[in-house]
Amino acid sequence: MSIEIKVPQLPESVSDATLVAWHKKAGDSVSRDENLADLETDKVVLEVPAPAAGKIEAIKIEEGATVSAGDLLAILADGAAGDAGAADEQPAAEDGGDGAAAASTAAAATAGEDDEGKDDKGSAHKLSPSVRRLLDEHDLDASSISGSGRDGRITKSDVMQYLKSHRVEDVTPGDTAAAPAGAVQGPSRNERRVPMTRLRARIAERLVEAQHTAAMLTTFNEVDLTEVMALRARYKEKFEQEHGVKLGFMSFFAKAAVEALKRFPAVNASIEDKDIVYHDYYDIGIAVSSDRGLMVPVVRDVDQMTFAEVEGTIAELGRKARDGEISMEDLTGGTFTITNGGIFGSMLSTPILNPPQSGILGMHAIQQRPMAVDGEVSVRPMMYLALTYDHRIIDGKEAVQFLVTIKQVLEDPGRLLLQI
Repeated sequence: MSIEIKVPQLPESVSDATLVAWHKKAGDSVSRDENLADLETDKVVLEVPAPAAGKIEAIKIEEGATVSAGDLLAILADGAAGDAGAADEQPAAEDGGDGAAAASTAAAATAGEDDEGKDDKGSAHKLSPSVRRLLDEHDLDASSISGSGRDGRITKSDVMQYLKSHRVEDVTPGDTAAAPAGAVQGPSRNERRVPMTRLRARIAERLVEAQHTAAMLTTFNEVDLTEVMALRARYKEKFEQEHGVKLGFMSFFAKAAVEALKRFPAVNASIEDKDIVYHDYYDIGIAVSSDRGLMVPVVRDVDQMTFAEVEGTIAELGRKARDGEISMEDLTGGTFTITNGGIFGSMLSTPILNPPQSGILGMHAIQQRPMAVDGEVSVRPMMYLALTYDHRIIDGKEAVQFLVTIKQVLEDPGRLLLQI
């Protein structure tokens, strides 16, 4: 029986997607739920799983094409994984496995594979789309790479490290003859033209939109992180033992931002047509860098969360973004954004608003600098802060006082407990 494989229902507000990669070709055997293709929208990458074990009869849409929900991608011959018979004839109950595992085993056996349960690259663990593309680009076998992710999962950094440690010299295609002795090779002047990904195109569109629609202005301040760093050093081991997550700086900044947003609600507002929408909740977007570009997953109801819950949620969202597992729900909403250029060494920057939000806080590198404290010079861990805001609804006075509030809370973290 033939099964039509169609584009799944796309997330709300997404009208189409780009078929960025096929992981199978016509004639290949597949297992149930095995990923067949990757679809890229302007925010997330979606996988197209096989609805049953079988063999790909035909590919209807090529890589790079734009598709919509319901479009026919391929034809699957159900149960045609090999000439020996249908996959569902394999006994599944003997070893306690489920039907999917039996189908996978049968498909592997009839296709002549040595390693059961592995995908087409030999990995025993599910590979994210970004990792799978990297393996395909360099023709690597995942079984030769040790995974450092959860449950031995292979991450992009694992692949990059493998490439670095197994680096080989590039050979120009067709140039099989050795260069004459003493010949001088000139510098390469090659060029590559690569289509912009949908995510990168969407990022560019939103940044230009922000520049054209908002009256953006940036104000700066600096914060002494002596007390925060001392608090972290005092409790970080006990915190991790108790909660199973590391105590970072972001939870302090997220909590400080909430206190400032409560005092200056315009910074937590947005403009819709001629109305100002004030949000009485605090969903903080945390900018995360991934191999696909900048993403801003949202930590919701930060005011109701503990420090451990904030840190754990940020860590999980960051992992999902890097592994290509982020969902549309993780990226939508958000009333205020925090971005940390300091992790890359940035000393000072002017962040761009994330529409329709009216404010974004920029964190930067912590530097030991001499400061005048109580009439004496003392070396302190200092960070520059930047608040970019929409001047249409936020006055300069409010913006400055917003940053001062964050500064006061971070320089005296006890304020977070006492809410003063």
